[in-house]
Amino acid sequence: MALTESYMLPLETKAPLFELPNVMSGDVVSLEQLRGERGTLVIFMCNHCPYVVHLMDALVKTANEFSKKGVQTIAISSNSTISHPQDGPENMKSLAEEKKFPFPYLFDEKQEVAHAYKAACTPDFYLFDAELGLYYRGRYDNSRPGNQNPITGKDLHEACSAMLNNKKSNQIQYPSMGCNIKWFEGNSPEEQN
Repeated sequence: MALTESYMLPLETKAPLFELPNVMSGDVVSLEQLRGERGTLVIFMCNHCPYVVHLMDALVKTANEFSKKGVQTIAISSNSTISHPQDGPENMKSLAEEKKFPFPYLFDEKQEVAHAYKAACTPDFYLFDAELGLYYRGRYDNSRPGNQNPITGKDLHEACSAMLNNKKSNQIQYPSMGCNIKWFEGNSPEEQN
């Protein structure tokens, strides 16, 4: 497990469009179909990562809270199923059902969406405004497995509140940290440069 920080895509970047299968329904869905009226939270995550598991219940709670405010959450798993079969669609669907995900859980089999977003770790958070401009990227809060800090969602929730109140984005944002995305051989950003 390599501890990796998020890349921190430049603020105001337009959300890269995508079409991916939703493991819960089997339907291919697009960002345009799923986006929220007032904002969209895209989370790159997976089933097995301890950093995601640590936040899992809080993420479900956050998604429920955000949806009441017009902010839609979308989760995407881009991990290689060759190295990590536990992150494949069947297991994703089982987890989504077990945890009662209030958001679609999409499978990025070719890892093209992860590349487009420059996603680096799980979890990696991207909060877009109503026009799909990047308002916040970074950590959920400062809680990590084993560090004893309470899970609050402070960083992400404060950013969402500021966005919904039409405040300028805070330029001081801290990267998320977690497991690196499990790239197919030859598909990692480093190997493609």
